[in-house]
Amino acid sequence: MSCEENALPILYSLRNCPYAMRARVAIFKAQQVVILRDIVLSNKPEEMIIASPKATVPVLVLANGTVIEESLAVMLWALNETDPDDLLQSQHEQNLTEMLKLIKCFDDEFKTCLEQYKCAKRYQENNITECRERCELFIKILEERLTINSFLMSKKESLADIAILPYIRQFARIERLWYLQSPYPNVRQWLNNYLQSPMFTKVMAKYPLWLDNYEIVLFGEKKNKK
Repeated sequence: MSCEENALPILYSLRNCPYAMRARVAIFKAQQVVILRDIVLSNKPEEMIIASPKATVPVLVLANGTVIEESLAVMLWALNETDPDDLLQSQHEQNLTEMLKLIKCFDDEFKTCLEQYKCAKRYQENNITECRERCELFIKILEERLTINSFLMSKKESLADIAILPYIRQFARIERLWYLQSPYPNVRQWLNNYLQSPMFTKVMAKYPLWLDNYEIVLFGEKKNKK
Protein backbone atom coordinates (compact mmCIF):
# COMPACT_ATOMS: atom_id res chain seq x y z
CA MET A 1 0.00 0.00 0.00
CA SER A 2 1.39 3.38 -1.01
CA CYS A 3 1.79 6.32 1.39
CA GLU A 4 -1.17 8.03 -0.29
CA GLU A 5 -3.34 4.94 0.18
CA ASN A 6 -2.25 4.68 3.82
CA ALA A 7 -3.86 8.08 4.41
CA LEU A 8 -7.24 6.93 3.10
CA PRO A 9 -10.10 5.69 5.30
CA ILE A 10 -11.03 2.01 5.02
CA LEU A 11 -14.68 1.11 4.51
CA TYR A 12 -15.89 -2.41 5.24
CA SER A 13 -19.03 -2.88 3.20
CA LEU A 14 -21.61 -5.38 1.99
CA ARG A 15 -22.96 -4.63 -1.46
CA ASN A 16 -26.71 -5.04 -0.86
CA CYS A 17 -26.93 -4.10 2.81
CA PRO A 18 -29.11 -0.94 2.98
CA TYR A 19 -26.92 0.58 5.70
CA ALA A 20 -23.70 0.00 3.76
CA MET A 21 -25.42 1.20 0.60
CA ARG A 22 -26.38 4.56 2.04
CA ALA A 23 -22.91 5.01 3.49
CA ARG A 24 -21.43 4.47 0.02
CA VAL A 25 -23.93 6.89 -1.53
CA ALA A 26 -22.92 9.62 0.92
CA ILE A 27 -19.21 8.99 0.39
CA PHE A 28 -19.74 9.16 -3.37
CA LYS A 29 -21.86 12.32 -3.13
CA ALA A 30 -19.26 13.91 -0.86
CA GLN A 31 -16.55 13.18 -3.44
CA GLN A 32 -14.50 11.38 -0.83
CA VAL A 33 -12.23 8.43 -1.65
CA VAL A 34 -11.95 5.38 0.59
CA ILE A 35 -10.41 1.94 0.40
CA LEU A 36 -13.36 -0.39 -0.05
CA ARG A 37 -13.24 -3.83 1.49
CA ASP A 38 -16.26 -5.82 0.35
CA ILE A 39 -17.20 -8.68 2.65
CA VAL A 40 -19.81 -11.40 3.20
CA LEU A 41 -21.37 -11.90 6.62
CA SER A 42 -20.45 -15.59 6.66
CA ASN A 43 -16.74 -14.72 6.48
CA LYS A 44 -15.97 -11.50 8.33
CA PRO A 45 -12.39 -10.22 8.26
CA GLU A 46 -10.57 -10.34 11.58
CA GLU A 47 -9.38 -6.78 10.93
CA MET A 48 -12.99 -5.57 10.84
CA ILE A 49 -13.95 -7.41 14.03
CA ILE A 50 -10.94 -5.96 15.85
CA ALA A 51 -11.88 -2.45 14.70
CA SER A 52 -15.56 -2.94 15.50
CA PRO A 53 -16.47 -5.90 17.73
CA LYS A 54 -20.15 -5.56 16.85
CA ALA A 55 -19.02 -6.75 13.39
CA THR A 56 -21.81 -5.29 11.29
CA VAL A 57 -21.37 -3.14 8.19
CA PRO A 58 -20.63 -0.44 7.44
CA VAL A 59 -17.46 0.10 9.43
CA LEU A 60 -15.27 3.07 8.52
CA VAL A 61 -11.73 3.19 9.89
CA LEU A 62 -10.11 6.60 9.49
CA ALA A 63 -6.39 7.05 8.94
CA ASN A 64 -5.97 8.26 12.53
CA GLY A 65 -7.53 5.06 13.87
CA THR A 66 -10.97 6.50 14.63
CA VAL A 67 -13.71 3.95 13.96
CA ILE A 68 -17.19 4.97 12.80
CA GLU A 69 -19.64 2.11 13.20
CA GLU A 70 -23.08 3.46 12.29
CA SER A 71 -24.20 4.18 8.74
CA LEU A 72 -25.73 7.57 9.52
CA ALA A 73 -22.54 8.59 11.33
CA VAL A 74 -20.54 7.58 8.24
CA MET A 75 -22.84 9.69 6.09
CA LEU A 76 -22.48 12.71 8.35
CA TRP A 77 -18.70 12.27 8.46
CA ALA A 78 -18.48 12.24 4.67
CA LEU A 79 -20.76 15.24 4.15
CA ASN A 80 -19.11 17.24 6.90
CA GLU A 81 -15.82 16.71 5.06
CA THR A 82 -17.21 17.97 1.75
CA ASP A 83 -20.79 18.59 0.68
CA PRO A 84 -20.73 19.87 -2.91
CA ASP A 85 -24.49 19.36 -3.38
CA ASP A 86 -25.36 20.86 0.04
CA LEU A 87 -27.16 17.70 1.13
CA LEU A 88 -26.97 18.92 4.73
CA GLN A 89 -28.68 22.14 3.64
CA SER A 90 -26.17 24.05 5.73
CA GLN A 91 -27.87 27.42 5.40
CA HIS A 92 -30.85 26.16 7.37
CA GLU A 93 -29.97 24.43 10.64
CA GLN A 94 -33.61 23.57 11.27
CA ASN A 95 -33.62 21.54 8.06
CA LEU A 96 -30.95 19.19 9.41
CA THR A 97 -32.98 18.67 12.58
CA GLU A 98 -36.03 17.81 10.50
CA MET A 99 -34.01 15.52 8.25
CA LEU A 100 -32.61 13.59 11.20
CA LYS A 101 -36.09 13.29 12.70
CA LEU A 102 -37.47 11.80 9.44
CA ILE A 103 -34.49 9.45 9.08
CA LYS A 104 -34.89 8.27 12.68
CA CYS A 105 -38.55 7.49 12.02
CA PHE A 106 -37.58 5.25 9.11
CA ASP A 107 -34.60 3.73 10.92
CA ASP A 108 -36.56 2.90 14.07
CA GLU A 109 -40.10 2.26 12.89
CA PHE A 110 -40.29 1.67 9.14
CA LYS A 111 -37.34 -0.74 9.16
CA THR A 112 -39.15 -2.99 11.67
CA CYS A 113 -42.28 -3.03 9.51
CA LEU A 114 -40.17 -3.64 6.41
CA GLU A 115 -38.48 -6.69 7.96
CA GLN A 116 -41.88 -8.12 8.93
CA TYR A 117 -43.12 -7.54 5.38
CA LYS A 118 -40.07 -9.24 3.89
CA CYS A 119 -40.47 -12.24 6.20
CA ALA A 120 -44.18 -12.53 5.38
CA LYS A 121 -43.34 -12.73 1.67
CA ARG A 122 -40.37 -15.06 2.12
CA TYR A 123 -42.27 -17.56 4.24
CA GLN A 124 -45.59 -17.10 2.42
CA GLU A 125 -47.37 -16.08 5.59
CA ASN A 126 -51.05 -15.17 5.46
CA ASN A 127 -50.53 -11.72 7.02
CA ILE A 128 -48.55 -10.23 4.13
CA THR A 129 -51.27 -7.67 3.33
CA GLU A 130 -51.36 -6.52 6.94
CA CYS A 131 -47.56 -6.21 6.98
CA ARG A 132 -47.58 -4.24 3.75
CA GLU A 133 -50.26 -1.89 5.04
CA ARG A 134 -48.13 -1.09 8.06
CA CYS A 135 -45.32 -0.13 5.70
CA GLU A 136 -47.71 1.94 3.64
CA LEU A 137 -48.31 4.28 6.56
CA PHE A 138 -44.74 5.47 6.04
CA ILE A 139 -44.81 5.34 2.24
CA LYS A 140 -47.80 7.71 2.35
CA ILE A 141 -45.69 10.21 4.29
CA LEU A 142 -43.12 10.20 1.49
CA GLU A 143 -45.79 10.37 -1.22
CA GLU A 144 -47.27 13.48 0.40
CA ARG A 145 -43.87 15.12 0.63
CA LEU A 146 -43.06 14.27 -2.98
CA THR A 147 -46.39 15.69 -4.12
CA ILE A 148 -45.15 19.07 -2.93
CA ASN A 149 -41.47 18.85 -3.95
CA SER A 150 -39.19 16.72 -6.10
CA PHE A 151 -37.28 15.58 -3.01
CA LEU A 152 -38.26 14.67 0.53
CA MET A 153 -37.32 17.91 2.27
CA SER A 154 -37.53 20.53 -0.46
CA LYS A 155 -36.87 21.12 -4.14
CA LYS A 156 -33.27 20.11 -3.45
CA GLU A 157 -31.87 16.68 -2.71
CA SER A 158 -30.86 16.17 0.91
CA LEU A 159 -29.37 13.74 3.39
CA ALA A 160 -32.89 12.42 4.04
CA ASP A 161 -33.30 11.30 0.43
CA ILE A 162 -30.14 9.24 0.28
CA ALA A 163 -30.59 7.84 3.81
CA ILE A 164 -34.12 6.54 3.14
CA LEU A 165 -33.49 5.46 -0.46
CA PRO A 166 -32.21 1.91 0.32
CA TYR A 167 -35.28 1.11 2.43
CA ILE A 168 -37.67 2.10 -0.35
CA ARG A 169 -35.64 0.09 -2.85
CA GLN A 170 -36.19 -2.97 -0.65
CA PHE A 171 -39.89 -2.19 -0.20
CA ALA A 172 -40.39 -1.93 -3.96
CA ARG A 173 -38.89 -5.37 -4.57
CA ILE A 174 -41.02 -7.40 -2.13
CA GLU A 175 -44.27 -7.49 -4.13
CA ARG A 176 -43.08 -6.01 -7.40
CA LEU A 177 -46.36 -6.23 -9.34
CA TRP A 178 -48.36 -4.70 -6.51
CA TYR A 179 -45.80 -1.90 -6.11
CA LEU A 180 -45.91 -0.99 -9.80
CA GLN A 181 -49.66 -0.51 -9.59
CA SER A 182 -49.73 1.07 -6.13
CA PRO A 183 -51.12 4.59 -5.54
CA TYR A 184 -47.66 6.08 -4.98
CA PRO A 185 -46.58 7.50 -8.37
CA ASN A 186 -44.34 10.17 -6.84
CA VAL A 187 -42.46 7.65 -4.73
CA ARG A 188 -41.98 5.45 -7.82
CA GLN A 189 -40.65 8.38 -9.85
CA TRP A 190 -38.34 9.48 -7.03
CA LEU A 191 -36.98 5.95 -6.61
CA ASN A 192 -36.60 5.37 -10.35
CA ASN A 193 -34.62 8.58 -10.74
CA TYR A 194 -32.08 7.17 -8.30
CA LEU A 195 -32.03 3.60 -9.58
CA GLN A 196 -31.45 4.75 -13.15
CA SER A 197 -28.77 7.30 -12.28
CA PRO A 198 -25.05 6.91 -13.09
CA MET A 199 -24.36 7.54 -9.39
CA PHE A 200 -26.35 4.49 -8.32
CA THR A 201 -24.67 2.31 -10.95
CA LYS A 202 -21.27 3.25 -9.52
CA VAL A 203 -22.36 2.85 -5.90
CA MET A 204 -23.76 -0.62 -6.63
CA ALA A 205 -20.83 -1.85 -8.73
CA LYS A 206 -19.71 -5.36 -7.80
CA TYR A 207 -16.14 -5.69 -6.51
CA PRO A 208 -14.05 -8.72 -5.59
CA LEU A 209 -14.41 -9.82 -1.98
CA TRP A 210 -11.48 -8.44 -0.04
CA LEU A 211 -10.63 -11.73 1.66
CA ASP A 212 -10.37 -13.50 -1.70
CA ASN A 213 -7.19 -11.72 -2.76
CA TYR A 214 -6.71 -8.64 -0.50
CA GLU A 215 -6.95 -6.39 -3.55
CA ILE A 216 -6.88 -2.65 -2.88
CA VAL A 217 -10.09 -1.17 -4.29
CA LEU A 218 -10.55 2.58 -4.30
CA PHE A 219 -14.13 3.80 -4.08
CA GLY A 220 -15.38 7.32 -4.67
CA GLU A 221 -14.44 10.20 -6.91
CA LYS A 222 -12.45 13.20 -5.73
CA LYS A 223 -13.03 15.88 -8.34
CA ASN A 224 -10.40 18.51 -8.95
CA LYS A 225 -11.29 22.00 -7.87
CA LYS A 226 -11.50 24.49 -10.70
